[in-house]
Amino acid sequence: MSARVLVVDDVPANVKLLEARLSAEYFDVATAFSGAQALAMCERAECDIVLLDVMMPDMDGFEVCRRLKSNPVTHHIPVVMVTALDQPSDRVRGLEAGADDFLTKPVVDVALISRVRSLARLKMVTDELRMRAVTSKEVGIQSPEKDAVTDNGRNGRILVVDDRKTSYERIVSMLSSEHVVDVEADPNEGLFRAADGNYDVIIVSLQLENFDGLRLCSQIRSLERTRNTPILAVSEADNNARLVRGLEIGINDYLIRPIDKNEMLARVRTQIKKKRYTERLRDNVQMSIEMAITDALTGLFNRRYMETHLSGLVEQASARSKPISVLILDIDYFKSINDTHGHDAGDDVLREFALRIRKCIRNIDLACRYGGEEFVIVMPETDIAVAGMVAERLRRRIAGEQFAIQQGAANLDVTISIGIAALSGMQDNAAAILKRADTALYRAKRDGRNRVVPDAA
Repeated sequence: MSARVLVVDDVPANVKLLEARLSAEYFDVATAFSGAQALAMCERAECDIVLLDVMMPDMDGFEVCRRLKSNPVTHHIPVVMVTALDQPSDRVRGLEAGADDFLTKPVVDVALISRVRSLARLKMVTDELRMRAVTSKEVGIQSPEKDAVTDNGRNGRILVVDDRKTSYERIVSMLSSEHVVDVEADPNEGLFRAADGNYDVIIVSLQLENFDGLRLCSQIRSLERTRNTPILAVSEADNNARLVRGLEIGINDYLIRPIDKNEMLARVRTQIKKKRYTERLRDNVQMSIEMAITDALTGLFNRRYMETHLSGLVEQASARSKPISVLILDIDYFKSINDTHGHDAGDDVLREFALRIRKCIRNIDLACRYGGEEFVIVMPETDIAVAGMVAERLRRRIAGEQFAIQQGAANLDVTISIGIAALSGMQDNAAAILKRADTALYRAKRDGRNRVVPDAA
């Protein structure tokens, strides 16, 4: 799907010109003739990128941009200011208002289209993360939008790759008041330094001696560990073709020499804020995934995950003629613990029980809370005899050391019963193995509890 670009200008002729240029490149174009109209359209999520004129009568572009970037609903929408103002102070004012870029009229078509395409690609990634993160709110994870609009973009870690001493010293002097800045003067080491440093922004000179700066940018963008790290290119004024190429291969922003200190600080802040926002989105997505497959109390996998994963493990074992065993564990007389000492004490026992399970099994084994006081351990490449020895070791560990409850105020004796079953042939399946293990557990409890019983099949 083509990106939808909102063109905002109070002069109809300017709107028509930009609309024609963008439509020719197959962008979907929407138009607004005032700041208020633009804000309303962005609130309704009717655009992916905003091309915003600065000089408008009702509300100038700086104010429109500030409102967009301070609103949690619209702050993620890229804004490119388009204006006749060409002083560094004007660019800085726009960048400090939250603009992603600042294009000076008359706008060069190639620069315009390259910048819009670059921002459209980044916006698609952000939108995908935002869509996945919607579930996070439903399970109680705090949305990152509030932090994003208050982040000042300072205290970042910056790597400068530049082999000219006078150049990188000037950049360091500009940035060091707000950030920690490292320098790599050997371009051949730039990629390794970038991968190892966990940087917030990487600044690359495109005038490296005997080394192609764009190739380094491409390598940084393609490497897994630096794929999402913002790249800011520094170029000479007559290097537009290489800058356009840089935008196509994935640089996030650029600066033209001679560099204005305030503009550099503003552009670096913008990139750091974007990176932190997308990292928060990714963290939320990861947390929601973990919450969907783990038990909140014990931290073990939950029943839904276990049942899905067990089927795959059993099929794999059957296809490779490998053994696999399943243990079902039940805490003996657990109801009496809750009834006598309260549910908080019961939770203490369950958490400690989960910790002891983890210490008794291998990394390849799958431990799950099956429900209530029942747990399941899946042991790939393990026959029923070895599984029985592991189960007996776990039973002794549970019975041999009391469980602390109520923050250590009391201790309880706890025992468990365990039923075991294993894969018994090509026609066997996960549900059948679980059923046999459950039957074995029933016999263990019937015969007096605190024991391990293997499947009799």
